[in-house]
Amino acid sequence: MEITILILIAYLLGSIPSALWIGKLFYNTDVRQHGSGNLGGTNTFRVLGKTAGLVVTILDILKGTAAVLLPLLPYFSSASIHPLLLGVFAVVGHMFPVFAKFRGGKAVATSGGVLLGYNWPIFIIVLLTFLIALKVTKMVSLSSMIVATVAFIYCVVFYFWTGDVYLMIIVGLMGVFIFYRHRANIARIKAGTEPKVKGL
Repeated sequence: MEITILILIAYLLGSIPSALWIGKLFYNTDVRQHGSGNLGGTNTFRVLGKTAGLVVTILDILKGTAAVLLPLLPYFSSASIHPLLLGVFAVVGHMFPVFAKFRGGKAVATSGGVLLGYNWPIFIIVLLTFLIALKVTKMVSLSSMIVATVAFIYCVVFYFWTGDVYLMIIVGLMGVFIFYRHRANIARIKAGTEPKVKGL
């Protein structure tokens, strides 16, 4: 029963549509009706500006972190479930949120939050990789997929050091989510029509 409750809470945490609620509460704007229509930090940056984009990105990260840390709550201390699995359910909630008609984001920030909650040094590596890739490519989508690849490679190497097979598998799975959610971006990158971030 505790495991079922944990999974449900993790999914509901992930389902919190930060971009939608921030847009409607503070900007009287539904970000789904503008830009890419995506409920994520990138579209929020484009539609509502830097402040809103940063807030949404941070909130989306924290959803994944909170899900991973749920087993630390005293009520769930006896629940036998790996915290990374709860992170996966939070990511699924972010992609298919019950609070936004199952139209969510692209899994990047929330996946990063999962890493932050489970192994913060890997999160730092991922964050730095993203910033460097963004500086070079000027494309958030390509940078996100580069990060997903680098994170998986790092976790494979990390596995041979620590034997943490869960981390390797879950990071690989989240990478699959990220590539799948960016399939339209991949087509635009190939066609040379993917939007680039200005001012970098």
